Amino acid sequence: MAKGWVREYYASRLKEMYERGEFWEIKRVMSPAGPRAIVEGREVVVLASNNYLNLANDPRLKQAAIGAMEKYGWGPGAVWAIAGYHEILAELEKKIAEFKRTEAGLFFPTGFATNQGTIPTLVEEGDLIISDQLNHGSIIDGIRLSRAEKMIYNHCDVGDLEDKLRKNRDKYKKVLIVTDGVFSMDGDIAPLRDIAKLAEEYNAILYVDDAHGDGVLGEGHGTPAHFGVEEKVDIHMGTFSKALGSSGGMVGSDKEIIEYIRNRARSWLLSTGPPVPVIAANIKAIEIVMSPEGKERIRKLHENANYFRKELQSMGFNTGRSQTPIIPVIIGDTKKTRELAKSLFEEGVFVVPIVYPMVARGTERIRNQVSAGHTREDLDRALALYEKYGRKLGII
Repeated sequence: MAKGWVREYYASRLKEMYERGEFWEIKRVMSPAGPRAIVEGREVVVLASNNYLNLANDPRLKQAAIGAMEKYGWGPGAVWAIAGYHEILAELEKKIAEFKRTEAGLFFPTGFATNQGTIPTLVEEGDLIISDQLNHGSIIDGIRLSRAEKMIYNHCDVGDLEDKLRKNRDKYKKVLIVTDGVFSMDGDIAPLRDIAKLAEEYNAILYVDDAHGDGVLGEGHGTPAHFGVEEKVDIHMGTFSKALGSSGGMVGSDKEIIEYIRNRARSWLLSTGPPVPVIAANIKAIEIVMSPEGKERIRKLHENANYFRKELQSMGFNTGRSQTPIIPVIIGDTKKTRELAKSLFEEGVFVVPIVYPMVARGTERIRNQVSAGHTREDLDRALALYEKYGRKLGII
């Protein structure tokens, strides 16, 4: 047991969080992940998942995992740098390079670990990191772990980014520009064409976290492909845990850069890798996304997202800057956000209230994430409930 005062301190902090409504009420999922699932004992339409292409329960991923388990077993035994890694990981890293259209690829146990390890590895004392205001928490933590100076530019504001580059570039050895490709809470897309132009003009390193762009934009290859600037991005970061339906993080870049990261990033060197079957499932996921079938899934995904967003907007909901299958319903009130999410769940639609500190106070929202696997019936069911309770709560 913890010391009495320790327990009392955190109990009081927890009570304050609950009183403000700023807590996570985590649901139990009792079936495979999919556009429909059993959650807390009831069948629901799922709008709270990153499973954009509906690959999380794909039988081909499961078969690839089973085959790898039968051949290589389960756990890797130790960290890769010490015990070595199974040959199948080398195959995955070739696939990552193919997927990211880079010379080489590197796999990390998680997307969070990718940013946490790679960003501090690329910069050092005497360098500067310039980061978008709404970048993901894993980027923020990666920056904090580095010895570089940091600056924040206004969200997707290329003029502000250029102003900071113009005033500061000559003061530092290296400058690293870091941005999400697709922003996870708003569903908008970074203006990568303009950002890449500035990175080239000011001789800065460009790092793109494309966790929510992989498998969604650029015919599946991500946000840099969407804008046609793949060759202008120095570090291509991504994850398997969203559209690719699996788990883990990845980096694509030049061979020398990848080997440097492999030998310096502590979240790679000191983390035991995931079970070998995860690696096999990741290979299969990349193959599917890059196939004609993958392109059809992406087309269906955007068809569903465009329909859902348009219908929400026509009802009067604020969907913010959404350009992707991430479609927020911005409410701006913690209590109403929680009440709306609860009402939808009770009638069979699983959504999650997003409140402070995940988003700024006054921008509380429900984040809807549409899947290629949703039927029109699924979406219409959710839309009818949004309209019913949106009116009841005075949101629309």
